[in-house]
Amino acid sequence: MKADLFELLKLYETRMYPVKAKKFLGQHFLKDDNIAMKIVASLHDHVNVLEIGPGTGVLTKHLMQIPGVNLKLIDVDRESIAFLLTEYPEYKDRIILADFLRFDLNSLFNGSFSIIGNFPYNISTQILFKVLDYKDQVKEVVGMFQKEVAMRIASPPGSKDYGIISVLLQAYYDIEYLFTVNETVFSPPPKVKSGVIRLVRNDVKSLDCDEKLFVSVVKTAFNQRRKTLRNALSTFKFQKTEGIDLLLTKRAEQLGIQEFVLLTASVISQNNP
Repeated sequence: MKADLFELLKLYETRMYPVKAKKFLGQHFLKDDNIAMKIVASLHDHVNVLEIGPGTGVLTKHLMQIPGVNLKLIDVDRESIAFLLTEYPEYKDRIILADFLRFDLNSLFNGSFSIIGNFPYNISTQILFKVLDYKDQVKEVVGMFQKEVAMRIASPPGSKDYGIISVLLQAYYDIEYLFTVNETVFSPPPKVKSGVIRLVRNDVKSLDCDEKLFVSVVKTAFNQRRKTLRNALSTFKFQKTEGIDLLLTKRAEQLGIQEFVLLTASVISQNNP
């Protein structure tokens, strides 16, 4: 891997060709500096910061200006990595050529850290599910997503956009939809608008229920979201109390986080595949 990277860097330095956005990586490079500054300004925790998919460094150059920031960059695109090594040689020990989804985040920092990025659209939800795996380390996330994905993540109970990822993330993070970004500020322009959101770790250390079962209940409930929970969760058996019976008459999008926790804690057995 290192040999390949050095060869690519050498090629880049001699030819100085522009970094090309790659469709298979879901890349759309942000080219508006004002939007970049606005995204960086939305990040509040600056001690340890990981930027995912820095591309041509439009966020990077502003992140580097934050006093005392301990910034690291990770990208799977070797062409982008070669460009960043050329532009920011002083960061050569902080630039990581790797797939974020397969990378051990425990090896990055001593202590907790924040994540920022113009996330590749084709893996944006996978990035957040990995964040959940490291929720005790990741204190804050500021990221750009397809607008409909960003709205889904931040949607409250009762909304048509409220779903599995809304519940699972909101159980551990306070989430805010910050602003919408038009297609014209990207190269190449995507076919949809984008949205920037911020996730801040809340005070929940653990849920008052079996957390793996919680995930199973939430996913099963929303997989048949048009049905009442009594029918959608027919593979589960619950304690027969007035409160639980009332919850089971509702649909998945009507329940908040604590109601899903209560429902999960009331499971007494499950005929599960």
